[in-house]
Amino acid sequence: MKKLNGILAAIGNPLQCLVLLAIRLYWGWSFFQTGKGKLLNLDRTAHYFATLPYVSLAPKLNAIMAGSTECFGGLLLLIGLCSRLVSLPLMFTLVVAYLTTETEALHAFFSNPDKFTGADPFLFLFAGLLIFVFGPGKFSVDGLIARGSASE
Repeated sequence: MKKLNGILAAIGNPLQCLVLLAIRLYWGWSFFQTGKGKLLNLDRTAHYFATLPYVSLAPKLNAIMAGSTECFGGLLLLIGLCSRLVSLPLMFTLVVAYLTTETEALHAFFSNPDKFTGADPFLFLFAGLLIFVFGPGKFSVDGLIARGSASE
């Protein structure tokens, strides 16, 4: 079993940076698109936010904040710059999305996990969590900076 684990680690470990790159590229672009959509349709987004609990006090400000976080945070994820730092406000935005638009799914976390994981914010939140925990990988601006400072 130990030998098999060593073989699997030898195969899987080099793939980590490619998987992190794929996550950053796909979800960075997805965040960017979602945020850009909010910002380009600010009045419609603010009107929708006005119908939600917790954000109805300042819907336009919340729409700008959420859209900007997703748009510019997505671009930073895409290139892998400040990846762990930017994943925090992105994850916060998604927690707010659960609290405001997916409360039923949030309450089903233990009783019906499929409902929680099937909610729109889940995969975005999961991608942010992966980048926060594992970092952006070698193929990122953060990785280049880390390699550059390590060689000095």
